[in-house]
Amino acid sequence: MSMSLNSHAFAGNPLRSKTPKTHDPFSPSSAFESLKTRLLQNPENHPPPESPLFKVLPFRKGRPLASSSVTGDDVVPSWHLGWISLADCEGILGKCGRQLREESLVYLGSRAEEDVVYWAIDVSEEGWLVPELGGRQFCFVELRTLMVATDWADSLAMGELAVAGHARALLEWHNLSRFCGRCGEKTVPKEAGRRKQCSNELCKIRVYPRVDPVYHSSQPWPVGPSSIPCQLMVGFFAYAKSLEIDVDKEELEDAQWHSREDVRKALTFAEYKKAQRTAATKVDQMCKGVERGQSLSADFNVESGELAPMFIPGPFAIAYHLISTWANEDPSTSAAALLKQPSSSISNL
Repeated sequence: MSMSLNSHAFAGNPLRSKTPKTHDPFSPSSAFESLKTRLLQNPENHPPPESPLFKVLPFRKGRPLASSSVTGDDVVPSWHLGWISLADCEGILGKCGRQLREESLVYLGSRAEEDVVYWAIDVSEEGWLVPELGGRQFCFVELRTLMVATDWADSLAMGELAVAGHARALLEWHNLSRFCGRCGEKTVPKEAGRRKQCSNELCKIRVYPRVDPVYHSSQPWPVGPSSIPCQLMVGFFAYAKSLEIDVDKEELEDAQWHSREDVRKALTFAEYKKAQRTAATKVDQMCKGVERGQSLSADFNVESGELAPMFIPGPFAIAYHLISTWANEDPSTSAAALLKQPSSSISNL
């Protein structure tokens, strides 16, 4: 039996964290304010029209809540994350004598096609929840078990696995960062649980969790500027919502869209071997006390004199590997194809 194994487990999270704009009801800050208002009122009341729905994923000792079902002619059952409503979460915790507080919930994000904000909560201390949720055909399942039980050909199932992995990582980070590593005082959650801050007014250090997007690779970079000479270059793929570009002039001189065809052409034109030989010769001459002023970048153009459509760094840079991986992949089997994009034209850029 053949099987496509191109996707990575826990990668391709379909939930997106919105930018912290006050007018966006799905952003962490706005959603958190709505959450506080809803908890002060009765969560069973209907939310205002502009307010998103809230769904909560409980975790117990690192295990997400899950359910299982068999649909249609399927022989093998499929698992699903056990999302519950905010009202159900408050009601179930109330039976355990625990009041649901906004700081207990961690913002996960939202889907572009839904009016829902997703949250995670750690209920490890509430042992009575196990029989309560078991009566509803829910169970807390080890994440590794869910990983093996996931159909790798099912993009929706792979997305749910990625959501569960991201949520667990966030909750574990909150459990491990309860105290400041600088002064030892307690930390408090900020930005709907996306970061923590030291409660000591003389310290107030900010602590952030590890970021887990669709990660490509990393590279040691000990040739940075004098202020930070030794760095770790990390490469990520990102997906744009539109073709509009707003360049931060302090970081970039310019930014443009290029098609795969143009990028492949630039990769073909660049003569990295020639540049490598030029650099090797320069090192040899330097060792012999001979100076040479030729620019290395001049050796990345073809000898015919035809200009390449753009200059791409050589294989020594992580940028090259990111660009070449994207340029040479099949768009129909890429990670972008697993995500619902606004238009097919954007995913091909």
